[in-house]
Amino acid sequence: MAKEMIGKLAIYTFIGGIALAAIFGLYQAYTIEKPIDMTKTFFQTDLGGIVAWILVIIGALVGLLAMLGKGTITKTEVPGFLTAGIALLVMYAVFSGFGFNIPYYIGSLLIGVSLSLALFIAPAVAILAIKAIWDLGKDV
Repeated sequence: MAKEMIGKLAIYTFIGGIALAAIFGLYQAYTIEKPIDMTKTFFQTDLGGIVAWILVIIGALVGLLAMLGKGTITKTEVPGFLTAGIALLVMYAVFSGFGFNIPYYIGSLLIGVSLSLALFIAPAVAILAIKAIWDLGKDV
């Protein structure tokens, strides 16, 4: 019974984290001023900082649940999740660097959504990467 509840918690945490990241990413994109100026955006405010920490904590919870084998990410899915997570983090780095060179509305949308997804996914990727390295090292 408890195992079922933890599994459902993991599913709802992951889906909720993705939904919150998408919503706040869209709002972040809305607050980026033209020309693109990242110093006066939603995540630069006090409330935005709290939201960023909430996304990070939810991402860490997803990573911890997956590390314990209770989450939505199974042991066989970890390499794919790590690859996709790294791709999302690189996507944010690329968009934050080159988003200024594409049309304003598209650039701000790409920067805002990729930032909030990176805030959510980065802790889960870090936790699962540490676990993967640990698993590789203990078999030696």
